[in-house]
Amino acid sequence: MRDFPTTDLSTVTGDGDPRGEIVRLEARMEELEATIESCRKFILASRVAMAVGGILLTAIVFGAIRFDVGVMAAAVAALLGGIVVWGSNRSTAKEAEAELTAAEKRRSSLIGLLVLHPIAERKWLH
Repeated sequence: MRDFPTTDLSTVTGDGDPRGEIVRLEARMEELEATIESCRKFILASRVAMAVGGILLTAIVFGAIRFDVGVMAAAVAALLGGIVVWGSNRSTAKEAEAELTAAEKRRSSLIGLLVLHPIAERKWLH
């Protein structure tokens, strides 16, 4: 997990403008959101694989499906593979969510450092 240190304006860039860092953080946040979404898809697929493997093993044990070494091997592989993929992607998604939260906090603090100038109201002549 990457920590984003809190800094004052003078250390953000050479000219003291945090806009470049904000743009970089927003790009990183988009990458993290894509990673999280990808992990969610793999987690769903692994749950399906675990369910199919478990159903096949149960069907073989209770005799609903005739015993076949190939089917049993595929069922065990689906069950164990689903567990491994689920666990791996779950931890990756948690890490990405933590990094995303840190990046959002960092971006908010940088936005707070921006010096914003009010725009004078213009009178329109219609």
